[in-house]
Amino acid sequence: MTTLKCIAVDDEPLALKLVETFIEQTPFLELISSCDNAVEAMGIIKEKQPDLVFLDINMPNLTGMELARLLQEQPGSLPKIVFTTAYNHYAIEGYRVNAVDYLLKPFSYEEFLRAANKVLQLAEETSNENPQASAEDDFIFLKVEYQWVKVNLKEILYIESLKDYVKVHLENSDKALMSLISLKALEEKLPSSKFMRMNRSFIVSLEKISAISKNSIFINKTEITVGEQYKETFKVIVDKWIK
Repeated sequence: MTTLKCIAVDDEPLALKLVETFIEQTPFLELISSCDNAVEAMGIIKEKQPDLVFLDINMPNLTGMELARLLQEQPGSLPKIVFTTAYNHYAIEGYRVNAVDYLLKPFSYEEFLRAANKVLQLAEETSNENPQASAEDDFIFLKVEYQWVKVNLKEILYIESLKDYVKVHLENSDKALMSLISLKALEEKLPSSKFMRMNRSFIVSLEKISAISKNSIFINKTEITVGEQYKETFKVIVDKWIK
């Protein structure tokens, strides 16, 4: 499992303690340092090179927003930033410095975890630890809630996109798996010889297709439309099947 090294920065002791607690109870986060001002944080970031910074904005001398802008000017890889603030008018400016998320105080652990999961997803999408499965691979691992679940490729019927999540429908199972990963990122993990994108919202297992109509495919009783940009590629596959 990917572990993200984190630092927490906030000039309010109670707010800092809350972020530290949330980090410590999140399995894929590791708290490597915390401090109460952005000037000290700059030195810590240079020395320890964290993956993620939970950063308050309103701080004396150097604000969190100013620190984020300074970091962008530094050479080398940058940590991901999640802003934590009591003021919502910083949201647009936060995204201008490529903040991954913006937590408005007071925030719950659920909101904190959602932001942390976004950073985890970005880290996993850009890493080389999980290349596309080869035709010989017969399983992948997906993050489901707080654990990594082994999913046998031969059991996958189809995969449905639900905003930031995917819903993996499995053979002989009434309950689909929900995983925080984009459809595009999951598509890159699957062998293209076995799976195909049908439209913006669905990937299907080619061997599970039970029927084909002019503009749709069927997997058991589920009908999935073939999008315009995928029709030509799918036609090549179908032509091979029916010859």
